[in-house]
This record gives sequence, C-alpha cells and structure tokens, in this order.
Amino acid sequence: MSTPAADAPATDETAPRDRFPHVYVILVLFALLAAVASWIVPAGMYERIPGPNDREVVDPDSFSFIEQSPVTALELLTAIPRGLVDAGAIVFFVFTIGGMFEVVRRTGLIDVALAAIARIFAGRGVAVIPVLMIIFSLIASFIGVPELSLVYIPAILPLILSLGYDRVVAAAVALLGTGAGFAAGFLNPINTGLGQQIAGLEPFSGIGLRIALYIAYLATAIGYIVWYARRAAADPTRSVLHGHADTTVRERDKLDLDAIPSFTGRQKAAGIALLLLAALLVWGIITQGWFFPEFAGMFILIAIVVGLVAGMRTKDMAEAFDQGLRDVLAGAIIVGVARGVAIVLEDGNILDTIVFGLGESVGFLPPVLFVVGMFLVQAVFNLIVPSGSGQALVTLPVLAPLSDLLGVTRQSAVLAYQTGDGMTNLIYPTSGYFMAALAVGRVPWNRWVRFYAPLLGIWVLISIGFLVFAQLTGWS
Repeated sequence: MSTPAADAPATDETAPRDRFPHVYVILVLFALLAAVASWIVPAGMYERIPGPNDREVVDPDSFSFIEQSPVTALELLTAIPRGLVDAGAIVFFVFTIGGMFEVVRRTGLIDVALAAIARIFAGRGVAVIPVLMIIFSLIASFIGVPELSLVYIPAILPLILSLGYDRVVAAAVALLGTGAGFAAGFLNPINTGLGQQIAGLEPFSGIGLRIALYIAYLATAIGYIVWYARRAAADPTRSVLHGHADTTVRERDKLDLDAIPSFTGRQKAAGIALLLLAALLVWGIITQGWFFPEFAGMFILIAIVVGLVAGMRTKDMAEAFDQGLRDVLAGAIIVGVARGVAIVLEDGNILDTIVFGLGESVGFLPPVLFVVGMFLVQAVFNLIVPSGSGQALVTLPVLAPLSDLLGVTRQSAVLAYQTGDGMTNLIYPTSGYFMAALAVGRVPWNRWVRFYAPLLGIWVLISIGFLVFAQLTGWS
C-alpha cells in the first residue's frame, strides 16, 4: 500500500542527484581519446595555399599520408596549457565580458532597464522570449558573432528569473536566438561570406532561401522555448534542472521590481554612453573586421566610461571588474581546455586524414544523398573543429570540387557546411564559447543536452528538407 510520502511529487531536495562527470573531466577524456587515435589513425596532410582574406586553405588535390607521429606523453600533458595560450584572445574576451558586465550592473543601469522591460511585459511575460530572440538572431545573422551570447545571458538572467522561468530559459533565449541567426546566416560574414568566397560564389548570393531557413529555425526555436518555459513554470519538477544540486537563485540574480527606482540623470547619461559605445563596436565589426582582441578592448572601455559617467569611484569599478572576472573564470578556462582537444589532433597529424576520410565516405552517393551526407560530415567534423571559419578553410576546398563532380551546386555545398556547423555548436562540449555560456548561466551541460536534443532533431530535419529542396531545384 502506498503512503502519502511515496505518492508526493519529488522536490529539488528529494530528487536524485546528478552523477554526471564535470565538463573538465569530459574534455580531458576527449583529449585522451584524441591521443589514442593518433596511434591508430594514419597521419596525413594537405598542402596549404593562399585563400580569401589572407588566410590559408587546403589544396584539395594534395593529400598524402605521412610518417606516423603519435602524440607523446609530454604533448598530451601540455595540450591544455597550449590550448589556453592558443585560445588566449577568446579567453580574455570571456574575462572582459564578465568584468564589464559586473561594472555596468553595479551602476544600477541593467536592473532599471530590465525592470522597465518587465513592467512592459507584465501579465504577458512569455512575450519577452520571442522579442529577445528576434533581436539576438538578427544580430548574429548580420555580424556572425555567436560569442555575444556570453554578453546576453548575464544581462537577461535576472529578467527571465523574475518572470518565473528557470536559468535554462535564459541560456536558451541567448544561445538558440544567436544559433538560429548564425546557422542560417543570410548575411553572416564569417560562415556564409567566407564559405562562398572559398567556393567561388558571389558573396551572399542565394539569400532568399537562407532567409526562409532562418525563419524556420527561429520559429521552431521560439515555439519550443515558450512551450518549455510555460511547462516548467507551471510545474518546476518538469524543469530539466529539477534535482540538480545547484538549483538556488543567487541573491544578486533576483530582480525585485518594487525596489528598483526609475532612471536617474547619471544613469540616463551612462545608458547613452553605453549605446554609443555599442554602436561603435558594431561599426568596427562590420566595417573594420574587428574580432576578439578588439571586442575585449571595447568591453574594457565600456566598463571604464559607463562606470565613470554613472558616478562610480575608480576603486569600486576595479573591485566590480575583479568580481566579474571571478564569475566567468570557469567559462574562460573551458574555452582553453576545449581548444586543447584540437591541439592533440594537430600534434598527431590526423585532422587532415579525418577530413580526407569524411570526404571519401560520401563521395560515392547520388547527388540528393550526397548533399545530405555533406551536412552530416560537417556536423561530425564540428566536434573536432568547432570554429566555423576553421571548418570552411579545411573542408570546403575538398567538398566543393567534389560536389561539382557529383552534380551538386556549390551553393548547396556551402549551405550544408554552415548548417552542419551552426546547430551542433550548441551541443558539443568542444565548442568553447558554448560551454563558457553554459558556465555563465550556471546550466550543467548534461541538463542542457536533455533540453536541446528534441529541438536539435527538429532543426536537423528542417536542414535536410531545405538541402534536398535546394538540390532538386538546382539552387545556385
């Protein structure tokens, strides 16, 4: 006979705890597997030749097997430190995000702005989800920097929590919003622009189909997050975070609408300064080719200018910046550890062999299946090289000529590359910025996988449908 206690729903205190390994453990295991693979997979190499934007690309006709060079114990031991050095620009970028955000937060500017937004959406809080996702996705579509999700998550987290939703919703709004815009990338200079240059296509040609794909990605992501948010808010045991040891909401993550006043004069001036500096950052990205070092420098400048205009003492600004660095420490280190996995593969000279093997594995397929195979190849290769531009420089010079031989348009080949890269960036633990974003949002990777996997399956089906349509219609 059951007892009331046995029939009672589980709570965060009574639910079973996670026994899933820490993300550091997962990434170290990946590095160990890569080292073992260097003893088994034949070493090979493509020659590099000058490519677009003064970057080297592989010569698709130059692959040859070379002498085996298994990873040594010392190379494996130093892979993570070298990964941190190699990814230093991104690591410092993450640190400056944390520092800048904490300075701006202590001016009160973010709380007042979020309170104003919360009041606008009072009684219909779920509407904030599509509004934010549309904004984030358009930014990613135009400038192609999904790493900005690291800025969005701490900014919107108090708002999302105040509306009664969990931390996964905040992470999803930022990551899936930028992911939808980045994967479709109708004006993405990094994936779409560079990919089309390598494939010999007119920059941003075929934009109509990419916009349709963007709408499909974004609509399904918004619908999925809204469904999850309402479900988890109504019954917290349905949250993917239920039962996780860290279910607490930190005091400074809360947004008390009743305790937050309106903008002061200094806060208004600081807000204007913030918007002007953000516009300068966007200008630099679009017209000057600014990337991580410039981003980091601009975030430091934003922290200084906004803090001074808001009336903060320099000592308080420095302490706030220091606290922000500590808050994102784990996320920054994850970026370097993830990069260490790729360094092990490079030390063993098996990256090019993997590219060659993946190309050969789909080269015998009929055109419609080949374009789908290309998509799957890119999705798999993204586990090893999560950089979109890095994939373009290595895989497209091989797969684009192969697509010519099999009757697949190069436009379809580029679409297969950018979609295969974009959506898997949001699940692979080797994707540094993604894992850093989860760390900033305090969402465990295994809980995120549980949340994202159904939507990933939907996005895969959408991608395959668009690729098949592109091939059957001769899209070029």
